[in-house]
Amino acid sequence: MTEIDQGHVMTFPGDYNDYSVHKKQLRESQLKAWMNQQAQIRHQEEVIAKLKSFNREKSIKRAESREKMLDKMDRLEKPTEERSDMHLTLTPRIESGKDVLSAENLSKAFEYPLFDNLNLEIRRGEKIALIGNNGTGKSTLLKILIGLADADAGSVRLGTKVHIGYYDQEHQILHPDKTLFEELQDTYPSLNNTQIRDTLAAFLFTGDDVFKLVGDLSGGERGRLSLAKLMLSEANFLILDEPTNHLDIVSKEILEDAICRYEGTVLCVSHDRWFINRTATRILDLTGRTLIEYKGNYDYYLEKHEELTSRLLSPGAATHSSGGAISSTNANHLSMQHAPSENSDSEGRQDWKKQKEEQARERKRTAKLKEVEDNIASLEERDRQIDEDLAKEEVYTDLEQVTALSSEKAQIAQQLEELYDLWAELEE
Repeated sequence: MTEIDQGHVMTFPGDYNDYSVHKKQLRESQLKAWMNQQAQIRHQEEVIAKLKSFNREKSIKRAESREKMLDKMDRLEKPTEERSDMHLTLTPRIESGKDVLSAENLSKAFEYPLFDNLNLEIRRGEKIALIGNNGTGKSTLLKILIGLADADAGSVRLGTKVHIGYYDQEHQILHPDKTLFEELQDTYPSLNNTQIRDTLAAFLFTGDDVFKLVGDLSGGERGRLSLAKLMLSEANFLILDEPTNHLDIVSKEILEDAICRYEGTVLCVSHDRWFINRTATRILDLTGRTLIEYKGNYDYYLEKHEELTSRLLSPGAATHSSGGAISSTNANHLSMQHAPSENSDSEGRQDWKKQKEEQARERKRTAKLKEVEDNIASLEERDRQIDEDLAKEEVYTDLEQVTALSSEKAQIAQQLEELYDLWAELEE
C-alpha cells in the first residue's frame, strides 16, 4: 500500500491490516523521537540561559557553543495524529457520599501470601493509582474490592450512593458472541439506535463496524469498546485495571484528559508512568505485602520512594503488634506487614536494585548541582557587595580596606571560575 501524508509518500508492504500495524508502530516511534528531542532542546535552552547568567567570558562562550549546536540540529516535525475526533466524557449520574470505600484487615494468599491486614480508605473525588511489581496482587485487590473475588480475611464496605464502573485488562465484561451494537443495546436497553451509533462513532466504530462480532476485535478495539460501555454507565467510582493497555497514543491522551476532568472517584492499576503522573493525586504502592501511601503524583513517588520504603520496611522500622501489622500515621502510609519474601523473583530484584542505584546517582548529582548553584549565588552576592563597598568614599580612600577587599574579590573570581566549570560538568 502507498500512503500520502502531509506531502510525504510512503509505501508499506502487505494489505490494509499490515499497513495499520506498521503505520501505528511508525507513528509511535516518530512521536517518541520528537518528544525526546523536545526534552533535549528544552534542557539545552535552560543550560544556555544559566551559563549566560554567570556573565563570565568562559561561560558565555560555552553558551554560544551550545546555541550553535542547537541551530545546527535537524529539528524533527511533530508527527500528525489520527483519530483526533475521539472525545470521551465521563460524567457521574449522581454524587456519592464523602466516604467512597473502606477496607479493613484484608488478606489474600494463593501459593504464597499476597498481602496481609491491609487497610484502605478512599474519599470522594480522589484519583488514586495502585502500583507495584508484577505478582504483588494489584489486580486481585481490585477484584476483591468490587466483589469479583473473595478475600481470605477482612471486609470491604462501599459508601452511600456509590456506583462502580469497572474496566479490566482482559475485557471480561464483553461478550464475544455479540455484535458491538448488541453489546451496548443489551447493556443499556433504554438507548435508541441513534444514541448507540453515536456512542460507538465517538470511539471510532462507524458504518458496518457496529455489526462486527466482539470476538473478532483486536485488543485495542476491545479496549475502546470497554471504554464506551464505561462512559455510558455514568458511574461515580471508576475502578480501572491497566486502562491504557492496547490503546493508541491519541486514545491514551483523550482518556487522560477525561479522567483529569472527571468529578467522581478513580482507583486505577497502571504501569504507564506518564498516565499516572497526569491523572493521579495519590499513589498506593503495594509492596512487602502492604500499602505505602504517597500523597502526590508519580514524580513525588519517585522522589520519596526510596526514603519511605527503607524507613517503613526495614527490620527495625516499627514494632509488630500481636496481629503482625505495622502502622504509623506519621509515616504517611496505610498499613504494613512484612518486607518482601526471599522467594521474590531474582531478576525483578536485580532490576529494582539497578533502578535504585540509578536513582541514587541522579539524586546525588542533583543535590551536588544545587549545592554548586547555591555557592555560586552566595559568592556572586558577596562580589556585588564588595563592588558597592569599593564605591564608598570611606572605603576607597582607605588603602588597607581597598587592598583587603580587592584580594577577596580576586579569590571570589577564582572560586567562581572553578564552580562554573564544575556546574557545567554536572549538567553534562
